[in-house]
Amino acid sequence: MRYNQLSNELFVRNRNRLAALLKPKSLVVLNANDIMPTNADGSMGFRQNTDLFYLSGVDQEETRLVLFPDHPDEKYRELLFLRESSELIEIWEGHKLTKEEAEQLTGIPQSQIYWTHQFETVFVNLVFEAEQVYLSTNEHTRNSSEVETRESRYIREFKEKYPLHRLERLAPLMHNLRAIKQPEEVELLKEAVRITEDGFRRLLKFVKPGVWEYEIEAELAHEYIRQRSRGFAYQPIIATGANACVLHYLENSMECKAGEVILLDVAAEYANYNADLTRTIPVSGRFTQRQKDVYSAVLRVMKEATAMLVPGNIWDEYHKEVGKIMESELIGLGLLKKHEVEAQNPNAPLYKKYFMHGTSHFLGLDVHDVGNKYRRFEAGMVFTCEPGIYIREEGLGIRLENNIVITENGNIDLMASTPVEIEEIEDLMNE
Repeated sequence: MRYNQLSNELFVRNRNRLAALLKPKSLVVLNANDIMPTNADGSMGFRQNTDLFYLSGVDQEETRLVLFPDHPDEKYRELLFLRESSELIEIWEGHKLTKEEAEQLTGIPQSQIYWTHQFETVFVNLVFEAEQVYLSTNEHTRNSSEVETRESRYIREFKEKYPLHRLERLAPLMHNLRAIKQPEEVELLKEAVRITEDGFRRLLKFVKPGVWEYEIEAELAHEYIRQRSRGFAYQPIIATGANACVLHYLENSMECKAGEVILLDVAAEYANYNADLTRTIPVSGRFTQRQKDVYSAVLRVMKEATAMLVPGNIWDEYHKEVGKIMESELIGLGLLKKHEVEAQNPNAPLYKKYFMHGTSHFLGLDVHDVGNKYRRFEAGMVFTCEPGIYIREEGLGIRLENNIVITENGNIDLMASTPVEIEEIEDLMNE
């Protein structure tokens, strides 16, 4: 791993918090993600199952975590299974965690750490003592993948081996826990944000007419990776001109031309925690008046929306209020007419022609992190705030996005020092 080793106190606490939510005599099993293939003998980079990382801190393939807080024998209450290394593996793939290292990382004693190939032998000492078994599925509302995961395969295998056991859903419990960030998690998010800001400031001195979107991507990758990040938190969107009106533009293959603006939805990760930044900057270093007007409208919406990210508010009501603010701004820009807005179908608001996505999402170990939209905002939750206006007929798209931590007394903008005001961006680009 590139990042500095994290304290195991976070993972010990996370396991204890989960244990407090389990039904009596419950068993929990979590599996590492697969290493996904590409073609021939190729494979994608490994990304850990975020629930497994949250509970253990282990960032290695072929890992299993088993929790049974009520087991009569203390040595079976927390178990970790790791891939056993060998001289051949060390030669071809490099170092794998030893049991000693895993104890330091997770807080689980060495005596309760086994090799993954020992799983079934050890598991029979636990499973028949359990009254229910919690298994994990991807219950994110935006999950549309048809790829069978390690977790989905294990559910099928478990049902075949233990058909009379009662299964419970782990996901709702994890969503409940992960929605409230621990202080150490906020610090990791701050580090991802700091690296992201450094990348953005680097771009303000780099961008000029004639650069290509992929050159900007390369500048960011250099800055992120040299600061111990794995790289981008998500596929970077570097969209110049009309490309900015494509919400998930990923090609990053066009030349940036004088007079255009570039929409940059780019951020770094650190220790698996993700920042999520969007800025829109002028290729020539100065915005046109129309670009300023649209930019200022988006910035006003972002500031007013941010002020509503406080304890007690709730998702749907928050987004409805942001929609009203956006309507007013679009009328001011001449894109909507007031009388048409007053007569609109409330279930199909006109502003969605120009602002068609949500304003906020949970942020953390996943960029679109887990959480429940029907749960009122609480201290410790972290949200993005990312309004945008996309005028396809003008080839102009502007989005701004910051990361917000809700506190007991309001909120903290983790990106408060990242340039966003028009004058600051223009000044930095013309130094």
